[in-house]
Amino acid sequence: MAQLICDHLSLGYDGHEILHDLSFSVEAGDYLCIVGENGSGKSTLMKTILGLTAPIEGKVLWGDGLAKNEIGYLPQQTVVQRDFPASVWEIVLSGCQARCGLRPFYSKAEKALAEENLHKLGLEPLKNRCYRELSGGQQQRVLLARALCATQKLLLLDEPVSGLDPVVTSELYQLIESLNREGTTILMISHDIDAAAHFASHVLHIGKTVFWGTKTQYMQSPLYRRFAEGGTDA
Repeated sequence: MAQLICDHLSLGYDGHEILHDLSFSVEAGDYLCIVGENGSGKSTLMKTILGLTAPIEGKVLWGDGLAKNEIGYLPQQTVVQRDFPASVWEIVLSGCQARCGLRPFYSKAEKALAEENLHKLGLEPLKNRCYRELSGGQQQRVLLARALCATQKLLLLDEPVSGLDPVVTSELYQLIESLNREGTTILMISHDIDAAAHFASHVLHIGKTVFWGTKTQYMQSPLYRRFAEGGTDA
């Protein structure tokens, strides 16, 4: 059963439609890469899935026991966010806020979950460090740990390796892949067509031409060949 179904979505902003009649679904355990040129609607689609932006038409449906509040989200960072003056522990633990309900404190179970995700992402030595003092790769690991505290069912990642050097990029891709192998469903926006071809199980390519299917089907398509060669979907 699908965890996520996008049913005949038309998306846009300020009355301007940028995506029309888009339909696709995501099964538990999928690794979906969303690719396309700048301005094609990738971030608007992710905001719509998160419920931050209403679609012009169509709807987003949840299934397989997944609730709307059981989504981990790693957004693109702004300069201000990179300079946030909080400890690694405080930021990771804040991923449990949705679990607290009306409680003004974190439970032992929530603190244990934060500790578990610190360990999983190799962040224990940085637990008491200030977030603003970390490297870009370390900050992304912290935000990924925070997202895992929200849920380990479905992660939405918006350009998670943007601005990182090649070594750190490779490490983060491998980490995301390992989370997927452990059962976490991944939806990742990426400009990196090679990463989509290597890591994804499925690809959604949006723009003037829309493709949704398996990685193998995508790599056999003319659309992939044009993009891999630096072309467009015009």
